[in-house]
Amino acid sequence: MWRSAIEDAMQKIKNNIHNHPGLLPHITENQRYKWGENGDWIEGFYIGMMWLSYEYSGDEEFKQSAESFLENFSQRLDQHYHLDHHDLGFLYSLSATAQWMITGDEKARAVALQAARELRDRWRPAIGAIQAWGKEGDPKNGGRIIIDCLMNLPLLFWAYEQTGEKDFYDIAYRHAHKSRRFLVRGDYSSYHTFYFDQTNGNALHGGTHQGYEDGSTWTRGQAWGIYGFALSYRYTKDKAFLQTAKELAKYFLEHLPEDHVAYWDFDVPIEENTPRDSSASAIVAAGLLELLDVLEADDADRPLLEAGLQRSMTSLVENYSTMHLPDAEGLLQHGSYHVRGNSGPDDYMIWGDYYYLEALVRMEKGLKGYW
Repeated sequence: MWRSAIEDAMQKIKNNIHNHPGLLPHITENQRYKWGENGDWIEGFYIGMMWLSYEYSGDEEFKQSAESFLENFSQRLDQHYHLDHHDLGFLYSLSATAQWMITGDEKARAVALQAARELRDRWRPAIGAIQAWGKEGDPKNGGRIIIDCLMNLPLLFWAYEQTGEKDFYDIAYRHAHKSRRFLVRGDYSSYHTFYFDQTNGNALHGGTHQGYEDGSTWTRGQAWGIYGFALSYRYTKDKAFLQTAKELAKYFLEHLPEDHVAYWDFDVPIEENTPRDSSASAIVAAGLLELLDVLEADDADRPLLEAGLQRSMTSLVENYSTMHLPDAEGLLQHGSYHVRGNSGPDDYMIWGDYYYLEALVRMEKGLKGYW
């Protein structure tokens, strides 16, 4: 089943390359991606899908297409174009870092390190964390962190390994601990965001941006936490991160509906048309694979996590994939972006497509992605 799903996914990626040359996908509308320039936080996922497809198949067309975008990503850095945010890892780990890992391209390595320095510059000593959005001193977002940022920290850990510059590591490590302390609740549900006084670092309050309400658990945020803390453990071997990832994963799996694919928030009232977020379940599947890779063989929770992975991936392939829609641009149906903002409440999500493919190729061939 996994192999058929991968082959279907690669064909759709190739169709998109042919049908939209030189363009990148943005948030969908009516089951079609909006194709355009490199100016959002999501473009790296498309490039990452090309690299996964190349590594899986050896098809040079995927490699050539992915490489053709490197200069575009480099120019975006040079121009600081729409980069006043923390999503440098989503953009550059899956494009420049991936290219360097696979081909040894020194230009790609240089671009990835430039992106890591850009992310490092978002460290705010007063709050002891990386500012998620906006310029330094922004009155609304100057003291704000978000759980998504955990997936951007591998870019900093990687940069430390490449350069030996300890502040890359220290910033990533301290931000992960700050996130664990303030974004993870006592029952291992999670806040999407948390606010600090940007002048003295005092903790203010948790909140949400894309979840149902401030006290709810946005499922994609929980997903970022599962995979992000597992990756922080991979780089640091701090067992607090491993335990947190495992408990977040248990909470996620224990709160799923009967078909094992998440709604967009765990606390939203469930009605007939309540949107799902297949992308959250795809992220968790990839995160569970990372977690299972680092857990002890005799860990008491391993059977629960393995069973949850199998159930979720089977449901994604059988009930949410576009395998029966040969002309589809996306790989997973029923993803959501910003439900309360009525932006992509029920459609293809390029990050959902990426993590779905990452999970599939890891299960089928052991390929781990580029974090």
